Amino acid sequence: MRAMMILFFVLFGRAALACEAPVCLVDPEVLQLTRVITFEDTQSSQGPGHQVKDLLVLEGAVFGERFAGQVTVSEGDHDKILGEALSPLTIMPGEDGQNLSVVFLQGNNVLNGYGVAGYPKRHAQGEGAMAFLFDDDQSALSFQIRGGEEGAVVVVFYRRDGVVIMRMDLPPAGEHAFGFIRATGEADIAGVLITNTDPQGIALDNVRFEKTPELS
Repeated sequence: MRAMMILFFVLFGRAALACEAPVCLVDPEVLQLTRVITFEDTQSSQGPGHQVKDLLVLEGAVFGERFAGQVTVSEGDHDKILGEALSPLTIMPGEDGQNLSVVFLQGNNVLNGYGVAGYPKRHAQGEGAMAFLFDDDQSALSFQIRGGEEGAVVVVFYRRDGVVIMRMDLPPAGEHAFGFIRATGEADIAGVLITNTDPQGIALDNVRFEKTPELS
């Protein structure tokens, strides 16, 4: 699997300049991103993790479950998000027990979304939707998926007015970092929504943003 991912990013790295999609998937190492959210300064615990009952406000972004105007329904044990986001884009927490937790995993903190079965049930951990809203609009970002078991992950990028820039299916989930950049270079990515149907669920780590401007 690692060899496949390396080949995947080599191919995407070569194709990034010719990407015709609104948001291009690239090797995160090629992006010059100056800020990172690691969740290391957030209260955590092992097992089900430290429950986050409301929005998680960190420097540069706010984390929740979805955006205002959207509703959460179940797709098995997993969250499915329906509806259009309202303008201006506003982050919302999940229902009680179905929001977020911060878990101490393999030496560092990661963020989980909790699915419909609710905290602290194991089969809900990592099954829930996760969303984040940047303080400032971005032209590029990256994040790391943790704990995936080759399941499906979908990421949706939003403008500040709630309009969808692009919906993207990621390669099978695992211990991978993904980079994203606007094909036009425009800084208009305000929010991101991540859902999954991975059999074990996923966690989020190392959200990077604020691309260094390219000098002409």
